[in-house]
Amino acid sequence: MKKIVYISLLSLSLTGLMSSCDLDAPSQSALDSSVIFSTPSLAEAAVMGIHQSFGETNSYRGRFLPYYGINSDVEWINNMEPTKMPDAGKYDLCTYAATATNTQMNTTNNAYAKFYEGIERANQAIVGLRNYGNVETNATMAQLLGEALTLRAVLYLDLVKGWGDVPARFEPITTETMYQGRADRDVIYKQLLADLEEASNLVTWPNGSSVTQSVERVNKAFVKGLRARIALYAGGYSQRTDGIRLSNDPELSRTSMYTIARDECLDVINHCPSLANLAFKDNFLRLCQDIVSAGAESLWEIPFSDGRGRVLYTFGVKHNAKDQYTQQAQGGVNGPLPYLFYDYDVEDIRRDITCVPYDWSKELVNGRSKQELRSVKSWCFGKLRYEWMNRIVTSTNDDGVNWQYMRLADVYLMAAEAINELEGPANAAQYLKPILDRALPAAKVSAYMASATASKDAFFNAIVDQRAFEFAGESLRKADLIRWNLLKVKLDEAKDKMMKLARREAPYNDLPEKLYYQTAEDGETLMIYGLNHGDTDEAGEALGYESNTTWLSTEKLEDALINALYTQNPDENQVWPIWQTFIDSSNGMLSND
Repeated sequence: MKKIVYISLLSLSLTGLMSSCDLDAPSQSALDSSVIFSTPSLAEAAVMGIHQSFGETNSYRGRFLPYYGINSDVEWINNMEPTKMPDAGKYDLCTYAATATNTQMNTTNNAYAKFYEGIERANQAIVGLRNYGNVETNATMAQLLGEALTLRAVLYLDLVKGWGDVPARFEPITTETMYQGRADRDVIYKQLLADLEEASNLVTWPNGSSVTQSVERVNKAFVKGLRARIALYAGGYSQRTDGIRLSNDPELSRTSMYTIARDECLDVINHCPSLANLAFKDNFLRLCQDIVSAGAESLWEIPFSDGRGRVLYTFGVKHNAKDQYTQQAQGGVNGPLPYLFYDYDVEDIRRDITCVPYDWSKELVNGRSKQELRSVKSWCFGKLRYEWMNRIVTSTNDDGVNWQYMRLADVYLMAAEAINELEGPANAAQYLKPILDRALPAAKVSAYMASATASKDAFFNAIVDQRAFEFAGESLRKADLIRWNLLKVKLDEAKDKMMKLARREAPYNDLPEKLYYQTAEDGETLMIYGLNHGDTDEAGEALGYESNTTWLSTEKLEDALINALYTQNPDENQVWPIWQTFIDSSNGMLSND
């Protein structure tokens, strides 16, 4: 199914951004709001125009998605150059060293600005629909109001994740409200939770109407899943002006937030297909093939047209030339930490889909490239692959694959986490087990579940591990670690694991020093020996394959690179500063404290 690009009708010709991260007061629309928001086709165009702010060059497309969530204990930006740090640019954004003058972000058209642009568009639509849409009796207009509320919640959640306390704007900008200071994130969280509770009563379940037949449109399952996610963030830890702590607001107590998360997730699970019928790999094949029909694992995706979005560019397997699969030589910008592959169970089907040790050759034979071994320090994510697409990408930078914002597996794991916290592992087990059932053989699932359900702490630790294995490369991990107050703890563990891997120390002492490989008869597939625990150099040499000089060593995975996973204390830099251009034009209302 082809994706649609929506252009807004409203005076969503919003003219410049003031640094309260905000917009100048919008000019009067060519069409009166009473006409736009009482006419379904015009109202839909206005609401869909909110998406424009998601897809612009320096919004989600080119700034937020490539950098937020990188680096974590399972993901990093590939091929960092420690000698160039700090660099005031992309490395600093990822290594917890960003300053207000960051060269990638300190512009008036970056993600921070575009998120507020989208919020202003949503605010205008929400007010217009409430005033003129007759949403109490008109299901079409009710759906649009629910979508506007939800899209605003997505933007605000990512603002809080990225920048912490930010201005709270839930009404269209006026001259009097043009300049605003930071608001406590708890105020924003409570508004979003209320908005999504309302939205869940306005939109239909996936395939409940013609609109919700596509995961590019907001449906009830996504609204409830998003409300659960926000509840977990609101009830978790985060860096505040007085340090890392939980909220002091009794309305956002952990018990209350876990209760919301549990109830919303269970409602989704009860209305959606069983996870047992949804194969792990199939989700990513569908994503790469632009299949946006609802009813599978995907709950909502940020829509990109064929000539927009840099998802494979950033998270796909690297292609070094224009070849049989793509006319875009991109991919591999971000990748998994090298130890992650070795921490999966050898029979876990997620391992070889998530972590790829090869890229596609620059040299072509009869116009075709082949897989070639990549450095141990720059694995590719494999969930997104040009070779899985049904169309050839011809753009220089953009591939048009959607960003999958939420999938059903996340709902299961959020349910398991919340129920363990509220009721204990016995009741939570049934929501963790389906994740394992599709990843591991039955005997290993039984053994794992027996260990995980031994105690509440054991089950929580299993959730921490399984969210890493399930979602690596999907930019959920950093926010998870923050809300669990495990960010620096897990980053330090990751450094330690990489140090041990480079030296082949336990638990990596049963790995060979080299890899042994050859190209299969199809002329492009790389066959590799030496990646599994228990493989030996002796057995590899006996195969008669080619071998690399060394795969694992401190020369191949340098200490300086490992230490560059973070260069400033991550617990003191969980959020980015508001960029200087917005500070300077905020009329003194904004600062970085």
